[in-house]
Amino acid sequence: MPVSTASAGVRYLEITPEYAGQRLDNFLLRELKGAPKSLIYRILRKGEVRLNGGRAQPSVRLQTGDRLRVPPVRLGEPDERPFRPPPGLVDYLQAAVLYEDREVLVLNKPAGLAVHKGSGVDYGVIELLRAMRPKEPFLELAHRLDRDTSGCLLLARTPAALRLIQEALRTGRLEKRYLALVRGYWNYGPREVNQPLRRNVLRGGERVVEVMDDGKPALTRFDPVSLFKSASLLEANIATGRTHQIRVHAAHLGYPLAGDTKYGDTAFNRTMIERCGLRRLFLHAHSVHLPLGGREIAASAPLDVELKGVLERLRSMDSNGR
Repeated sequence: MPVSTASAGVRYLEITPEYAGQRLDNFLLRELKGAPKSLIYRILRKGEVRLNGGRAQPSVRLQTGDRLRVPPVRLGEPDERPFRPPPGLVDYLQAAVLYEDREVLVLNKPAGLAVHKGSGVDYGVIELLRAMRPKEPFLELAHRLDRDTSGCLLLARTPAALRLIQEALRTGRLEKRYLALVRGYWNYGPREVNQPLRRNVLRGGERVVEVMDDGKPALTRFDPVSLFKSASLLEANIATGRTHQIRVHAAHLGYPLAGDTKYGDTAFNRTMIERCGLRRLFLHAHSVHLPLGGREIAASAPLDVELKGVLERLRSMDSNGR
């Protein structure tokens, strides 16, 4: 537990190693039991919480030895009701756990569900899981998946595990493999795309990611899995985790992803809806492999019924000469 001292209702906490790596807002939510998120963000915004003597953003990660000032707060304010996850999603997520131990949880995230709340999204995976596991002392996203992407999502159950996973991400030792269906017959064989990506480029009033020389380094390896006349199933292995990386790199090669409404081909997407029933982005994180504390963690997520059905229809169309 953090070391605590008090003065006139104000508490001063020294962060101990087991809390290192946790977001400040999540730490405060656990420290101030019963406090709504709106209250947490308000005292942070007003500067009533001080980290090492200064103001701090909610997303800052705590470090061992940090000194935290926590003001007295009045709990039970009626400005936010307790979050109750929809029963159907609870059942789904309980069945979607691919791997779990005392340090790590791997979830098969469905397409259409964000990993966290924000930008008009009331809740995401992390809020759902915390509501489902109110006694869980620590639960943090170890990486991100786009809302429209399904498959393996890593969460850390201890601060130490979070630090190890983030270090594995930085050093390229966390292997994440995706399955992506792209437009057209893939002619390359194995192909690496080493093109920098820049976020928040305005295009037609929309913010997008584009290949640009002044962007951040991004490396994707594509390997063909199944080739059809009108589309190709590829495995994508990313050495970096940039926003929309696979989608942008594939489109850069002239092979946009099926169902991609931002970087894709509108006519191809319409054909995939009409002939194959695809009504979502065909991008699925099918496996993760992670060295963690001297052991190896591996998990895989099968394609869902919709994506399997798309591949079956493509095979049927090819065999029938359509």
